[in-house]
Amino acid sequence: MVRFSTKYRSEDIEIMDDFDLQGSEMKLLLDDLQWVNKWLGGTKISLEGISVLLKDLPKDRTITLIDVGCGDGEMLRQCADYALKEGYTFQLIGLDANAHILVEAKSRSMLYSNISFQKIDVFSKENSIPECDIALCTLMLHHFKHKAITALLQKLSDKAKVGIVVNDLERSTIAFWLFKGIGFLFLNTDIARHDGLVSIARGFIKEELIKISEGITATTLSIKWKWAFRYQWILKTKE
Repeated sequence: MVRFSTKYRSEDIEIMDDFDLQGSEMKLLLDDLQWVNKWLGGTKISLEGISVLLKDLPKDRTITLIDVGCGDGEMLRQCADYALKEGYTFQLIGLDANAHILVEAKSRSMLYSNISFQKIDVFSKENSIPECDIALCTLMLHHFKHKAITALLQKLSDKAKVGIVVNDLERSTIAFWLFKGIGFLFLNTDIARHDGLVSIARGFIKEELIKISEGITATTLSIKWKWAFRYQWILKTKE
């Protein structure tokens, strides 16, 4: 039973946070997650945030983007397609601590020469996060507690020359019960059904994002609610 509260973020654990998750079970889960993002507009929110940060950048130079917690690389592939359409040159780097998922990510991204992947624990003391122009956190921060989120965003603020785009979940009762119905009807794996509910229960209300931003050396451009029950949070790095 997944616990939900409008007052507090859940401390339940998502099954996919197990770095040993692999094989056919992992692939089916990734397919389910890709389906959810496609139909609920998840990647679109991140791309809109990227476009905001790109407004002041020339198109005649290579722009490096990193995707923290990249999973199977779907966000990076969407970014590569966006760059091709809009006339930008992107160097795209996916970071994830799960070596098994990165094998799958490389396989699914073979047609994209500007996408690469690195196995990195972004919370390690070594701070091996690569320098970049823009850092992306798509449906990633809700896996962690506020203190860890603040520390990670500060690391990213120090590494990203232009800014950070966060796309994450609103902790909403309506979203929780809607996802129960969607999961039952359309998802293929019990893991996706379970983890989707935990993700919403671990999501945020706007006041929590504002509180987290107070501990980060960056200028918050905006925190906007987006369909379906998401927040687009853009932090511009101070020059």
